[in-house]
Amino acid sequence: MPQTSGMDTRAPLAADRPAATEQGVLPESMATALAAFDRHLALERGLSAHTVRAYTRDIASLLGYAIGDHREELADLDIGVLRAWLSSLHKAGQARTSIARRAASVRAFTAFAHRRGWLPADPGAQLRTPKVHRHLPEILGQEQMSAVLTGAGARGHATEGHARSAASRAISEGIDLRDTAIMELLYATGIRVAELCGLDIGDLDQARRTIRVLGKRSKERVVPVGIPAVQAVLTWIERGRPALSQTQRAASATSVAALFIGAKGGRIDPRTVRRVVHARIVATRSVPDIGPHGVRHTAATHLLEGGADLRSVQEMLGHASLATTQIYTHVSIDRLIAVYRQAHPRA
Repeated sequence: MPQTSGMDTRAPLAADRPAATEQGVLPESMATALAAFDRHLALERGLSAHTVRAYTRDIASLLGYAIGDHREELADLDIGVLRAWLSSLHKAGQARTSIARRAASVRAFTAFAHRRGWLPADPGAQLRTPKVHRHLPEILGQEQMSAVLTGAGARGHATEGHARSAASRAISEGIDLRDTAIMELLYATGIRVAELCGLDIGDLDQARRTIRVLGKRSKERVVPVGIPAVQAVLTWIERGRPALSQTQRAASATSVAALFIGAKGGRIDPRTVRRVVHARIVATRSVPDIGPHGVRHTAATHLLEGGADLRSVQEMLGHASLATTQIYTHVSIDRLIAVYRQAHPRA
């Protein structure tokens, strides 16, 4: 194997190895390379735990396929194996989006292994990603979103079953104020559910009407917040949060600092936020249930419809690539066409 300055060209050392694949236990060189790749994604690239699990699961599947093809050494991976593996996924009926994601995992792994000197060449660089037919996100119109925010809404505490029966009226009202603030903030900022759950009280700058958000790959950004959302959050902090914080038992520092907490006083979790959003939207019977990510899509589309430039929306949403943000221009155009066809007498 060629010796390249600055690269670790030794075989992978024994390490805490990932679980075995469906095809059986991986050979030592493959298992330890996969463990090293797992650490690289988490520690060096700072990817989320969910993304790291998805990438390593993909590579474990690839390596298992290679073993079945009598390629038991890491250096045996070549473009033929990669293409054959992706082809097998296609024949198994996997969607183009899933195959594209797995191709991205492979490219990241082979580039990593090549830099370490474990692959003599990078076969992933020759791998072409199948074109993905992007589906336009479902969104609400401005009047529909206004109806969700101003309607009575489904009481968020009804989804936290014990709150109605065991907690005091103050706690129930506190949960309702919290859920109102959650809805207002998600729509005002377009932030992700996980980002909202990670917010601390100190992240809100009331004077500047901004909020500090920790996004994917631990990238921090500052997002503007509208007046109604700021007021809803402040009402929650002043009137709702104290009632819920009384239920904290041996509260940790993170839950004490958390902007949003659950009925038991701990930092709110994504599952609860999703239940809140679905309940509030379903309660407004005239609109479709688009879910939390639909609220994010809606916020972005309404910004563009109001005249915001694409770069600003990209920064606000925390997109790494402008191409990701551009999908919202297609949404706006589609809506324009729909309105035209409905309104113009000779459409």
